Amino acid sequence: MEIDIITTFPEMFPGPLGCSIIGRALERGLFKLAVHNLRDYTTDKHRIVDDTPYGGGAGMVMKPEPIFRAVGSLAHKGESRIILLCPQGELFTQEKAWELSRENHLILICGHYEGIDERVRQYLVTDEISTGDYILTGGEIPAMALVDAVVRLLPGVLGEYSSVQEETFTDNLLEYPQYTRPPEWEGMAVPSILLSGHHEEIRRWRRRESLKRTLRRRPDLLERAVLTEEDLALLQEIKGEMAP
Repeated sequence: MEIDIITTFPEMFPGPLGCSIIGRALERGLFKLAVHNLRDYTTDKHRIVDDTPYGGGAGMVMKPEPIFRAVGSLAHKGESRIILLCPQGELFTQEKAWELSRENHLILICGHYEGIDERVRQYLVTDEISTGDYILTGGEIPAMALVDAVVRLLPGVLGEYSSVQEETFTDNLLEYPQYTRPPEWEGMAVPSILLSGHHEEIRRWRRRESLKRTLRRRPDLLERAVLTEEDLALLQEIKGEMAP
């Protein structure tokens, strides 16, 4: 996978993307990352990338010309997903991360200032993505989050690929509780079933705990989850326990 990031603050990269698992994947060539300064695609001597909005109002708006030039120089015809990071975009989910992980080329445009010229949305980008219902000063941090979420799904990035398929949000459920050694510490014990060695009972306990945690913390996810007959029966048990 190739990832190009267009930003007015290239010094922010690679930042966290140069560390840990993603940094090692970058070093090993499992994906390519290139960062481009939007000001390099301006034509005036002051390298201006923003201007006042037509119709008046507070703040500045990112100009279309440098963005179109930057994307035009980077895009592979018909093969690039051109993504604008902005608060108005589609909410970024694990499902979207899986979808993007199957692409060969991503171009990420980091929004800034009061907004971006609407023509970029209408005629250039293929996706608008938001990482949440809050406002940041720019799209750089969301771009880092998106790259991290997508790259870790690429083959060879994680040591145990099977662990990716059991993570929170993969099947629209929160992950079950995890424990490790020691089995007891200062009176706090690991659930005995996890020490039993009975794999089927452990599997069922984990699924039940995953359903319980999702029901308590994110019941909205259950509406999208694909549930088996066993899951539905477990949910009925859990709801019965939770009833006043």
